[in-house]
Amino acid sequence: MQWQTSRYLIDLTQPRVMGIVNVTPDSFSDGGRYATTRAALAHCEQLVAEGAHILDIGGESSRPGTPPVSLEEELTRLRPVLREAVELGVPVSVDTYKPEVMREALALGADIINDIWALRQPRAVAAVAAHASCGICLMHMHGEPRTMQRSPMGGDAVPQVRAFLEAASRRLLEAGVRRSRIMWDAGIGFGKTVEQNFALLARQNELMEEGYPLLAGWSRKSSLGTVTGLPLNERLAPSIAAAVLAVDRGARVVRVHDVKETLAALQVLRALKSEQDRLTPADKENTETP
Repeated sequence: MQWQTSRYLIDLTQPRVMGIVNVTPDSFSDGGRYATTRAALAHCEQLVAEGAHILDIGGESSRPGTPPVSLEEELTRLRPVLREAVELGVPVSVDTYKPEVMREALALGADIINDIWALRQPRAVAAVAAHASCGICLMHMHGEPRTMQRSPMGGDAVPQVRAFLEAASRRLLEAGVRRSRIMWDAGIGFGKTVEQNFALLARQNELMEEGYPLLAGWSRKSSLGTVTGLPLNERLAPSIAAAVLAVDRGARVVRVHDVKETLAALQVLRALKSEQDRLTPADKENTETP
């Protein structure tokens, strides 16, 4: 499996780690530590040095309750970072839902558009369809960032998320976008209860039956805090556990804050799977728990 993006054909036969770069003063996870251009670029370089396969740069926070920022402000935050980030030798994703930002980001060399609104804003589909090859990540969100956790979705989240992403993908295909450019994201934490988030993990295979690769974004999410009792700044271990579990269940990309630690954990999973692949049927039978 491969993911077509602007400059790179990303091999998904092995899981890929996407490092998060928030160029915002109000990020839920890092509190504006990388809000300046210099700090954001230093963070990009650090994540690449740690082994990030993809960088995901965002100029507007999507944490619950956050008001939107203007087009001008988002572009002011993104432009100087993006111009240099595209020179770091890895694919660069831009986290935005504004079609004007999408077009400018792609003109500056971005490889992927990562949209929490799944291109539901007017002219967003046209903005990516006009590009010859950019990658597109479609995310499910119930409601919108300011209110999504006040009234989470009801019922079984898995079929609802799948149907939503199928419909969003059909709109792209009808606009002439190739399937190889499309990635799905279930939108962990975006208008969902704790139970629904974990149902999406437990039944992740149902989201992959249409053949689209899946991105999982569990890093530091509040659901992990709820089940562990840990505050935001102590969620490294559960974030890594969730990333490994998502990959073990078939996710091809994990979007994380802690690149080095996540990669180390995935190396352990890879070693285990490599050994399992070498086992003969008799060996596998002998290793099964009675």
